[in-house]
Amino acid sequence: MIELSRPLQAALLAAVALGVLLLAWRGYTRLDKKGELEPRRPVVARIGLVLALVGGGLLALTSLESGGFLASSGRVKTLRLIGAYVASDPWRAVSDVAALLGYSVVPVLLFKVAELLLTWRPIFGRAGPKLRKLFRVLAALSLLVALALVVTLVAVLPIHSTPKWVLGGLLLGAGVGYAVAGSRAVPKGLYRALVWWWGALVGVTFGVTAAFTVRMPTGRFESVTSTDQIIRFTALASSVVFLFFVLSALLPIILDALERGSFVPYVGARHVRASKSGFLTVISVLSMAGVGVSSCALCSVTSIMGGFGADLKRKILGNNAHMVVDVSRPGGFGDWDDKLTKVRVALAPYGGAATPVVAGEAMGSSASNTAGALVRGIDPDTIGQVIDLKKNIEVGTFDYLRDPEKLTSLPPEEIIGRGPGGEPYFKGPDFRQPPDVDPSVRDYLKQQTRVYPGVIIGRELAKSLHVLVGDEVTLLSPMGELGPTGVMPRSRRFRVAAIFYSGMYEYDVTHAYVLMEEAQKFFSLEDRITHIDIRVPDPERVQEVRPAVEAAIAASAALDEAPPDGGKPPPALRVRDWMEMNRNLFSALKLEKIATFIILSIAIAVASFCIVCTLLLMVTEKGKEIAVLKALGASDSAVMRVFMLEGVIIGAIGTVYGVGTALAACTGLSWFGVRLDPDVYYIDRLPVNVNLYDYGVVALASMLICTIATIYPARAASKLSPVDGLRYE
Repeated sequence: MIELSRPLQAALLAAVALGVLLLAWRGYTRLDKKGELEPRRPVVARIGLVLALVGGGLLALTSLESGGFLASSGRVKTLRLIGAYVASDPWRAVSDVAALLGYSVVPVLLFKVAELLLTWRPIFGRAGPKLRKLFRVLAALSLLVALALVVTLVAVLPIHSTPKWVLGGLLLGAGVGYAVAGSRAVPKGLYRALVWWWGALVGVTFGVTAAFTVRMPTGRFESVTSTDQIIRFTALASSVVFLFFVLSALLPIILDALERGSFVPYVGARHVRASKSGFLTVISVLSMAGVGVSSCALCSVTSIMGGFGADLKRKILGNNAHMVVDVSRPGGFGDWDDKLTKVRVALAPYGGAATPVVAGEAMGSSASNTAGALVRGIDPDTIGQVIDLKKNIEVGTFDYLRDPEKLTSLPPEEIIGRGPGGEPYFKGPDFRQPPDVDPSVRDYLKQQTRVYPGVIIGRELAKSLHVLVGDEVTLLSPMGELGPTGVMPRSRRFRVAAIFYSGMYEYDVTHAYVLMEEAQKFFSLEDRITHIDIRVPDPERVQEVRPAVEAAIAASAALDEAPPDGGKPPPALRVRDWMEMNRNLFSALKLEKIATFIILSIAIAVASFCIVCTLLLMVTEKGKEIAVLKALGASDSAVMRVFMLEGVIIGAIGTVYGVGTALAACTGLSWFGVRLDPDVYYIDRLPVNVNLYDYGVVALASMLICTIATIYPARAASKLSPVDGLRYE
């Protein structure tokens, strides 16, 4: 979920306003201006009655749930018990209600099928009409039960009552309007106009919910209520539906523009728009739907996979250096001050930064558990310029690493940890030092508390060791000292200064950061370091900076003093960038993306077969018209272009709907966000990356496949002779 800038918000609201005006105008043009009337439609009146019942029931239950004028102790108690069940586990409650809804809808379908079967008089005879009425009543009762379940679920949702009042009032008003309109004669075209006006209302809903959504908190530890989630999902769903209405309103305008062109686009557009036989119309709609669904699936999968890949790359580059200068053998290298200075001079024109690091493996233990750790000694003054350690700290502060003495006397209101749901754990008062104790005694007790160096550990490592900020941990180095019983691991105590959350489980469960001087002592490196971490402003252009760093390292190595006779030569330094160190991972992600694109493109090719069938049936149905056109002077190439253009228009409609739907859905997901359980997925929101280049490639591939599919039917139409087309007329 991202924060929208002011210009983007203004542009979004302006686009929504234009779409609403377009739909309102489109609905107005559907009304007949000659005063003709449509007959009464009892089906519309029944639908309106059902909507009115649903809206009225929702208003009544909302009044009961909020303690309104209809409330009584027994009713409120029952509703609140249901609400408590829903609030305890919303997803389970929704699944249970969905199952009950299915059990209620299935009988409706069965009763309707039975009602149709009872029309066969030779079997049921005179009892048929009575049984039909019985099954019709049973179907109506089953439908009412299903609607009652849905209304009850919406009424007890743990959200603010205002959306419930608005939804109930809207359904009640619409139901009454449809019931009245269906029971009397109305102006011709009113029902079609109402469809477009409903689309305009969806656009208004999207604008309102989007305005609320952009003002919601987006911080990592901000609590998200059920009301916020429902508003976000409403904004997402309404954006997709609103775009569908807008594209449907623009389609006739585009076809009108084509009809005002030359002969080929005029005839091709008229063929797409003309009323066909029922079967051919179904095939045409299925062709558009197949291309649309396939292209929408391809775009959506590409965006979600790209989102996961971009999120993974961001976390890797945020927690690791973009380039590393190290040696291939353990033990590190010395004289690193001069090398670090030359590297920083080489990075200056590019705006990069470098910091020394001491790294090694250790075993961390606490009073209750033990876990492996990768200890990194850092320079506190420059580490923030290379990795995002300071930004990722969620509990404690980075200053405690510099001044570990503060950890011995943390204030009671200090947050020292967080629970599974993000709830803070406070230090609280120290009962060993009551407030009425003598100051000299307090100072003496404070002096007795040992000061240990600070360490910053990951969230998962803190969970594994069961420690909070201020607790003691012991690090054991595998490189120990020789004792009476063999090699004894070197151990040292540290105090947790902060806990960080990087978003990568592999880092949060292993990494521990200490001061570089402490790490040198712990790993017996004296004044040596293990590597130099480098960061550049643009990680994608790291290959342009690498030669300058390699030249600086080569120049510093040339100035190193030669070892004495028989001495060990200094280790050779090497330079590696993040692309080289993570080549296998990102190559696998790229290969997976390409394979997914190819596989889902086959679905578009399968959908294009419907276009072939549509055009072949069109050639068969329009054989007489083709013959007349050829008799009037139309060439074979003109007829071929007409049918190719018709197939291209069908494919373009499906592509635009599919790509547009995917664009609206994925953009809404990236803007408004969908929260995930971090304990399961280790991410709190679904990452989505909307890349317009990928969408353009999908649209181009879809149009190319659909265009190729039109060649054979169009060629068959062009080879039809006027004599064969008019032989039997």
